[in-house]
Amino acid sequence: MFSPRSLFPRLAGRLTALFGRGLVLSMVMIVLAGVLIMLLALVLTNAAAPTSLTIVSGPPGSVFQKTALRYQKILAREGVTVKILPSGGSLDNLHKLSNPRLDVDVGFVLGGEAGSADTSRLMSLGSISYQPLMVFYRGAPKALLSDFKGMRLAIGEEGSGTHSLALALLKLNGITPGAETTLLNALPSDAVKSLLEQQVDALFVMGDSSSTDLLRQLLHTPDIHLFSFIQADGYARRVSYLNKLELPRGALDLGRDLPPENTNLVGPTVELVAREGLHPALSDLLLEAAREVHGKPGLFKKAGEFPVLAEHEIRLSPDAQRYYASGKSFFYRTFPFWLAGLVARGLAVMLPLALLLIPALKMAPAIYRWRIQSGINRWYRVLFDIEREAVAQRSVPGKQEELLHRLQHVDATVSKIVVPAAFGDLLYELRGHIDFVRSRLQADADADAEHRQR
Repeated sequence: MFSPRSLFPRLAGRLTALFGRGLVLSMVMIVLAGVLIMLLALVLTNAAAPTSLTIVSGPPGSVFQKTALRYQKILAREGVTVKILPSGGSLDNLHKLSNPRLDVDVGFVLGGEAGSADTSRLMSLGSISYQPLMVFYRGAPKALLSDFKGMRLAIGEEGSGTHSLALALLKLNGITPGAETTLLNALPSDAVKSLLEQQVDALFVMGDSSSTDLLRQLLHTPDIHLFSFIQADGYARRVSYLNKLELPRGALDLGRDLPPENTNLVGPTVELVAREGLHPALSDLLLEAAREVHGKPGLFKKAGEFPVLAEHEIRLSPDAQRYYASGKSFFYRTFPFWLAGLVARGLAVMLPLALLLIPALKMAPAIYRWRIQSGINRWYRVLFDIEREAVAQRSVPGKQEELLHRLQHVDATVSKIVVPAAFGDLLYELRGHIDFVRSRLQADADADAEHRQR
């Protein structure tokens, strides 16, 4: 009666009878060695996607930090743990990403920041949003940034995108540190308080380093104005990474008509920047999160406008380019994240080894056949020697009978050779040739006997 336990012995017996124990053992050893190497490679290699990453964001309450928290929740759905590392803002993010001693993977960086850092080991995953620069001030309406010359300006603390962009724009208007204009590096919360208490005349803020609550407080303070860049087109032409942004009248508060008129702003885009070597699966997940978070319409963007593949100072990631062209990779599109990681890891190890294992399995039968054939071929040398002697000593009385006796011994020995059924043709060919030589020797022996009788 058939049973699963008897299946393997039966199969092994049939294979051994057909191909021989040596070939079966050789094939089994090759397969086992390949499996062992694959298992070791799976254990020792790290081709699977990591299940954690670190995002460097911004100060508590900033737009960057809130965006990082949203990413954290989205990636948690796929089983990826996201650690959020606070920072001083965009420029600080760039410095942390550029520092190999810090354990960070990705961060938010404003366009225009890369000129002050080494970005050779960084990659951009694309632009994810606009980041408008807002200038709040007291006093008479101002038309130009140059009108702030000689005043007390809070331009944000060093390390923030606000600080570096404010310096760049003020410099275009002839306002530099150390001149008659006082430039203060202050925390956003302190700067807002100073503006409300008239300790400074104007405040430069951006979402990378400022709390949205502080911005809302300034917008709702009656005697504080939001500066409109009437030269926004000019700034966008002069500074390659700046964009002209329009804040429509009433967009912030229709009931209180804030702002009371259309307001032009300028600002760079925010780039999602990663370190070189970020796993492609994590890159895909981050861009999926970016689409979910930033793909909706907003004050300064249309639906689906972000994320977008736009190269600025930091080179574009090849994985990001592939994602924008064709979406997530096949395995991560088809399987859950954890399973796709195992499948991708397994294939990364098994395919190269399979390319070596398949030729080895194909060569094993050929090598085994050669070994059997070489054992049989030595008997052909004996046949050749007998035939040569039969021709050379044909006239020697009794020689043919002697050679027939030797051939009979060869035939008896060859009959005892055991070969697998798959290689039986080699043995039967040899025995057929032995019969051929015997028939010739017998004919010569009969002719010799007839000649002696005469």
